[in-house]
Amino acid sequence: QVQLVESGGGLVQAGGSLRLSCAASGRTFSSYGMGWFRQAPGKEREFVAAISRSGGSTYYADSVKGRFTISRDNAKNTVYLQMNSLKPEDTAVYYCAAAARSLYTTTAAYDYWGQGTQVTVSS
Repeated sequence: QVQLVESGGGLVQAGGSLRLSCAASGRTFSSYGMGWFRQAPGKEREFVAAISRSGGSTYYADSVKGRFTISRDNAKNTVYLQMNSLKPEDTAVYYCAAAARSLYTTTAAYDYWGQGTQVTVSS
């Protein structure tokens, strides 16, 4: 069982930056691939970024590639999402998730989810 708690969301102007954190409970954090997803009002939850168990491999949605960076610190049981050059279309609730394998991009592949953190980008 893994419990995930996101933090770091907020309101930011277009072009600004935010760093999201996701703290995981349990001793087996390093055995999970981690991902970030987002869901805007009226839209389906979509993949944003994923990172392998060791942190050595990452994968991004085309819409965020070059602007967002996913990383993890297994000693702190935490995964991060650094978001730069934010756009109004990045506005959504952002969720972190844990999967038994790495670098999945579909919601069905993830076993555990956090409660989400709101990111709002004003124009």
